[in-house]
Amino acid sequence: MRRTVMSTASIALLLGAAACASKPKPAPVQETAPVAETTEPANTRTVVEEPTRVIDAGPAAGSIEDFTVNVGDRVYFDLDQYRLDSDDQDILQRQAAWLQSYPSVRILVAGNCDERGTREYNLALGERRASIVKDYLVSLGVDPARIETVSYGKERPLATASNEAAWALNRNGFTQILSGATS
Repeated sequence: MRRTVMSTASIALLLGAAACASKPKPAPVQETAPVAETTEPANTRTVVEEPTRVIDAGPAAGSIEDFTVNVGDRVYFDLDQYRLDSDDQDILQRQAAWLQSYPSVRILVAGNCDERGTREYNLALGERRASIVKDYLVSLGVDPARIETVSYGKERPLATASNEAAWALNRNGFTQILSGATS
């Protein structure tokens, strides 16, 4: 019996030692760039490395995504209104500056409304909204020949729910780039 216990204990010790001696899997190698070298002799040279960093550069300048993300492509209106408030004017000033930086870009300004009201009323209101956006951009120096307008009335809602939040989103002037943006 003592021999069996000794044998079992010896096997357990060997397995435990083998488990402790095994190497963990190596960590994945991450590419690094040398940052600095010392001026030691060639056979003892030390290289200090820094991990590679990924930097999100954002959208390409002059692209549609640049316009949408960095400038803003939409202004919002109050119920039955086509007046621009100070927030809308700020967005349109950024749009005008961007458009002046990219003179080959052509845009379409779409006037949109919420679902309330008749089709005819909303088409007329959408046209007034698109026109006020165009007129403001032109007053800031954008060539009117680069701007087309259209009214979609209530036909192209952003939000399909029938509540105040959805209606507020759907009352907008949307600036869409038609051509001339970089890819």
